[in-house]
Amino acid sequence: MKTYNELQLSKELIRYPSITPVDAGVMKFLAKKLTAIGFKCQILEFKTKGYKPVKNLYAKLNNSKPNFNFAGHLDVVPPGNKKNWTVDPFKPAVKGKYLIGRGANDMKSSIACFVSAVSKFKKNKFRGSISLLITGDEEGVAINGTKKVVEYLKRKKEKIDFCLVGEPTNQNKLGEMIKIGRRGSMTGYLTVYGTQGHVAYPHDANNPAPVITKILNKIEGIKLDNGTKSFQPSNLEIVKINTDNTADNVIPAEMKATFNIRFNNKHSSNSLKKKLNKIIKKICKKNKCSFKISYMISGEAFITNPNKTTLMIQKIIKKITKIKTKLSTTGGISDARFIRKISPCVEFGLVGKTMHKIDEAVALNDLKKLTQIYKKILENYFK
Repeated sequence: MKTYNELQLSKELIRYPSITPVDAGVMKFLAKKLTAIGFKCQILEFKTKGYKPVKNLYAKLNNSKPNFNFAGHLDVVPPGNKKNWTVDPFKPAVKGKYLIGRGANDMKSSIACFVSAVSKFKKNKFRGSISLLITGDEEGVAINGTKKVVEYLKRKKEKIDFCLVGEPTNQNKLGEMIKIGRRGSMTGYLTVYGTQGHVAYPHDANNPAPVITKILNKIEGIKLDNGTKSFQPSNLEIVKINTDNTADNVIPAEMKATFNIRFNNKHSSNSLKKKLNKIIKKICKKNKCSFKISYMISGEAFITNPNKTTLMIQKIIKKITKIKTKLSTTGGISDARFIRKISPCVEFGLVGKTMHKIDEAVALNDLKKLTQIYKKILENYFK
C-alpha cells in the first residue's frame, strides 16, 4: 500500500511557484499523487469576467457517508526580494530543525500532512468517504476559488458532513488553537465631494477635507460592541485618506478614504452599512457636500458551535501536543467563510508565525505531529 512522507511531499509542493492565481502545475501534481492512493480527482477551473481564471481541485475517496472533508489552498503570496531569503523560496531546504520555503506553513505543508495521514490511514477499511477541496485563490480575491467550488458542490448535491480547514491557526506552538469561527470583514470606500477653489478665497469654495475628517473621526470613535463570549470586540480601522490634488494653493474638489471593519456576530454587513450611511449622510448634509460610498463584503461573521467532532479534535490535539487547545474566533478571514455554508467547519493547521514573511519556515517535528493528529482524527471520526 502506497504511503507518502509529509516532509518529502511538502518539499515537492513548495517547488511549484504557485503565486496567486498562477497554478504552475501544482494542482495536476497533487491530483496525480491522490489518484495513486485511490482518490477520484476533478480539476475545476473557473472564470469570471475581469478576473484571472483559477484552477481548483476536488478529490474524493469512496462514495459512502459520512464525508469528511479537508480544505486548503496551494496558492501562495509573492516571496518578495529573493535575495533576502537564505534559500530560494521555491527550492525548499531543511536548515537545522526547520523546512524553509514559500508555503511552508501557509499552507502547502498542512496539505502534505493531511495527504500523508490519509495514505497511512487508508490501510484500514472504513465506512464513509474522505474528500479534499483545494483552491488556488485563497490569497487573492477569492472569486474563482473555494466560493465557486462550494457553488459547484451544491449544484451537484455533493454533501460534506464535516470540514477541517488546514490554515495555520497557531501563533507560537502547535496545538494552541482551533478556529471555530471568524469575524466578518467589510471594506468601505468613501468619496466626499466639495467645490474646488483658491485657498485665498475659501468663501467661493467648499473644502471636502475637513468634512471627511469629521466623518472619519465620528465613525472611528463608534464603540460597536464589547465583544461576546466567543468573539472579540468589533473594530473599525481607517486605512487610507487621499486626494489627487497636486497644488498647494488649491482647495480640492474631492477627498477619498478607505476603512475596514472586522465585526462579530452582533452585526451583519447590512446593519453596519445602515449605521455608517446615516452618519455620513448627516455630516455631509450639514456641510453642504455630496458623497459616494461603496462597500466590499469579504465575509460575514460566523461560528461553528462545538459538537462532538470538534471536541474530539480538541482532545486529540491536546493528547499529541500536550497543550490545552483553545477554541477561538480570532484572526483574519479564511475560506471557511464559504465552506461553512454547506458544512460544519473548523480550522487547525501549523504555526503561522512566519507566514508571508521572508524565510517562511515550519518545524520538522510539527510536520510529524500534525500528520499524527490528522491521522488520529480520521481514525476517531470513522470509528
